[in-house]
Amino acid sequence: MRPYSTTTSVIIPVVDEPADLFRSVLDRIIEQQPTEMVVVINGKRNEVLEQVCDRLGVYWEWTETPGKRNALRVGLEVCTGDVAVLVDSDTVWTPTTLSELIKPFRDAEVGGVTTRQRILDPGRSVLTRWADWLESVRCQYSLPAMSVLGTVGCLPGRTIAFRRQILVDCMEDFLSEKFLGVFLEVSDDRTLTNYTLKQGYKTVYQSTSLVYTDAPLALGKLAKQQYRWARGSQYNTLRMLPWMLRRAKMLALFYTVDILVPFMLLGSFSSWAVAIWHGSGPSLYEGLPLPVEHWKALLTLLVLAAMLSTVSLAIRFGRHFAYRSTDMLYLPIFMVINTFLLLPVRLLGFFKMGHNASWGTRDDSFAGERARSPKVVIPYLLGGAILIGSVMMSV
Repeated sequence: MRPYSTTTSVIIPVVDEPADLFRSVLDRIIEQQPTEMVVVINGKRNEVLEQVCDRLGVYWEWTETPGKRNALRVGLEVCTGDVAVLVDSDTVWTPTTLSELIKPFRDAEVGGVTTRQRILDPGRSVLTRWADWLESVRCQYSLPAMSVLGTVGCLPGRTIAFRRQILVDCMEDFLSEKFLGVFLEVSDDRTLTNYTLKQGYKTVYQSTSLVYTDAPLALGKLAKQQYRWARGSQYNTLRMLPWMLRRAKMLALFYTVDILVPFMLLGSFSSWAVAIWHGSGPSLYEGLPLPVEHWKALLTLLVLAAMLSTVSLAIRFGRHFAYRSTDMLYLPIFMVINTFLLLPVRLLGFFKMGHNASWGTRDDSFAGERARSPKVVIPYLLGGAILIGSVMMSV
């Protein structure tokens, strides 16, 4: 893709970051010479980060109102570039991140662009390997597929670029729109992507623009991160579903399946549990040559399911394993994490998507709106109906 030149405004909301990391983040952005930069420190005053900005000559604002959405508003108000680049405060750019990121804006129909994202030093632990595998799968499969149609459903927020006017036009709704009667702070990137698509623009993935980010090393923080993402993704799917059914049917199919698969898996597991309890085999598998004893039959099914799932993943995600072949050895562990961490987190995120939660995984991050609405019961009723249906289909 040919080089493209336009004015760029980089906006970096931050609560707290280690000074050395934050200095490195800013240094790498400065090297790429955006038209302007603004750091928005929100919540408590952070003199250390203020000093980092001053020493590097980066303009900064402080707002005592916590929350990433308000920080984006503050940054947008002082920026003038045609393209606004929103950057997480712990995201590390590579040498051509910005120049590659803005190339798609040559097309006047493109309104938002996201980068290829990888995890810093993924070999540190099983959890960082798993997180890097997820990023690789997303960047090698789902994002390119949606980008071909110009409808990337969520432009991941570590570094994303929008035409500035899109953000100006949607900012009032972005700061106030409610879901089931409650304003939800989470999933700002998916929400901004929704507004971009609704304004008639394309959203695309630029694989040549690469950034790195960290992943939680502690299981508890990883679970909290995934729970926040699960809630944000699923509430935005329900809010956006009518538009997707009219204008982007493949996107509607993708996100509907994304919601239903965990329920279907839980339904299968539940049917096996019922079979064990009653001492009977699941009728779905009566045609298989299984052992006569019920417990042996169920154990055989579990082993077969694990083996075939491993083979399926190995085939489907061959691109990643061609890039990092040693992850093949970790595939069974990835499956365990998907089943016993990601599956329950996705389900909990669906049931509780009407509840707000903090912006990030830090102790002092924005806690969200404390209001409650009677409509919060809707996801519980809907999720219960889906779960009952999936169990009945599996028995």
